[in-house]
Amino acid sequence: MDIELITWIFIGGGLSLMLLELLIPSGMAFLLGLSGVLVGLVQLLGFFEDPVNAVMAWLFTSVALTIAVRPVIKKYFQGETSFKFADEDFEAMDQIVEVVEPLNDSTNEGRIRFQGISWQARTIDGEVPVGAQVRIKYRDNTTWIVEPVTPISPTSNQQLKQSNEE
Repeated sequence: MDIELITWIFIGGGLSLMLLELLIPSGMAFLLGLSGVLVGLVQLLGFFEDPVNAVMAWLFTSVALTIAVRPVIKKYFQGETSFKFADEDFEAMDQIVEVVEPLNDSTNEGRIRFQGISWQARTIDGEVPVGAQVRIKYRDNTTWIVEPVTPISPTSNQQLKQSNEE
């Protein structure tokens, strides 16, 4: 293979990798492309006569650039990061959900709708009909344990207001 063709393959491939970095940002494609362009330019100046030497130079240049420059790039060009504890049980506690199949305290045949999905559930005590509101207390394997939510009646609401005024 002609040495001039290999030179242009290094330069063209290096530029292609550097452009690829715009689509897949990681820093690695840019560094590999930069080393390809550097080796292509050095080969264009006539320092490498053998294609094997050019490939070895590209490999060593790529490794050297990765070791030397990548930590600097990562330090100054950080990506967006966020941190969140993934404790689904903790986030679900005390959420009020709707019953979609009747619940009882003896079997896991009842179901609730939580986060748009139907889940197995059972009550702590008693039975709960379809359409009622329940509060999630905890999870036992894949079954949510819930308790009925008692709506505040107008009379008890008035009693609460009177007790607060006193």
